[in-house]
Amino acid sequence: MSLFSNPFDANRRLACGCGRHASQAEHERALQDPARASAVDSAVENAVMRALFPQDALRRRFLRAVGSGTAMAAIASIFPLAAAKEAFAQTAGPLEKQKLKVGFIPITCATPIIMAHPMGFYAKQGLDVEVVKTAGWALIRDKAMSGEYDAAHMLSPMPLAISMGVGASRAVPWTMPAVENINGQAITLSMKHKDRRDPKDWKGFKFAVPFDYSMHNYLLRYYLAEHGLDPDTDVQIRSVPPPEMVANLRADNIDGFLAPDPVNQRAVYDGVGFIHILSKAIWDGHPCCAFSASKEFVTGMPNTYQALLKAIIEATAYARDAAHRKEIATAIAAPNYLNQPVTVVEQVLTGTYADGLGKVLTDPNRIDFDPMPWQSFAVWILTQMKRWGQIKGDVDYQKVASEVFLATDAVRLMREAGLTPPADTGKTFSIMGKPFDPSQPDAYLAGFKIRRT
Repeated sequence: MSLFSNPFDANRRLACGCGRHASQAEHERALQDPARASAVDSAVENAVMRALFPQDALRRRFLRAVGSGTAMAAIASIFPLAAAKEAFAQTAGPLEKQKLKVGFIPITCATPIIMAHPMGFYAKQGLDVEVVKTAGWALIRDKAMSGEYDAAHMLSPMPLAISMGVGASRAVPWTMPAVENINGQAITLSMKHKDRRDPKDWKGFKFAVPFDYSMHNYLLRYYLAEHGLDPDTDVQIRSVPPPEMVANLRADNIDGFLAPDPVNQRAVYDGVGFIHILSKAIWDGHPCCAFSASKEFVTGMPNTYQALLKAIIEATAYARDAAHRKEIATAIAAPNYLNQPVTVVEQVLTGTYADGLGKVLTDPNRIDFDPMPWQSFAVWILTQMKRWGQIKGDVDYQKVASEVFLATDAVRLMREAGLTPPADTGKTFSIMGKPFDPSQPDAYLAGFKIRRT
């Protein structure tokens, strides 16, 4: 039978009494939990469509040509769609909790978490999520640990620190099942330093980073140390919440910062700073922020957790497509989200931006979105926490990495979202030309001349 031959005949044979569902079982599921039923149906239909049309362009042409309703009716004529939905619904289980609070900091690193609200990714999974703008990382951590937030946008080192009891009142098992963004940071300096581009001339500078347990802190320290500066004695590094960084630069309280965007671009927009280098020049593809939740939430509400993570990963997949970036910029620039001019957010997300020194540069990978929580990322972060004295003694790098960075969950849901997950959970990479082998963390750490341990 042709895919297009009499699709509605099969649909009528399977239909329920009301005529809107492919089977009576599907009809009953929709009556019991309409939001969940819609999410399940959508997940199965998307999976089948992607299997039949693995190429995005071909799939879109097909849907535009016949419409989604006709398309699914045609597929149902040759594939047991109703049975697949019913089987998936039985394994997925009901949501333990539908109304959730997810905290975020207003930066572009939180793009998937933020955009999933106005663009319907949470609703698609049957979730009613309130995304809560939060002032700083310590507050995010405290509200998440107290249970006020069900899940949160965090800096990728924070779940490791929380799990190990570093920088917090107690150790709480925490998880990081998805990276929010890769790259997406920069070193920005005050305009008065436009002729002091050599880091060797930065002795005495005062820098800001968003948090002690942040990639920003570790990358800035790495960059300074590679240029011969001791980040603890030759410069000052202080924690400043991202929304306050530009004001501090304007007030001459700091000489620069390694910050998340759109902070860097906003400093350029306001004429108070220039972008010295993007963080990808230090480590291209580095993790930045993450979607995180307590181990208690993951194990105690498995269906809700899976639905929430699926919404985040599908939003991340959508954000990864450069063609969607302007649309996303408009959605998240609003006052209740980033509260930034759309042009500032667009410059970050599209990678075509003013550097503050009179040039317009283009780098489409200035920020990117890849949810894979590589466990080798966690191992590298742990080496830097140890390098700078935040953790002491022996560290079981692989054990901590595997317990916190939940790569298995991400791989499965990445595949469902149309992304290509990796075959392994670890990889090697280089930072400023120095290779990192995650199987030899202590040897890597011993190779640094400037370190606290």
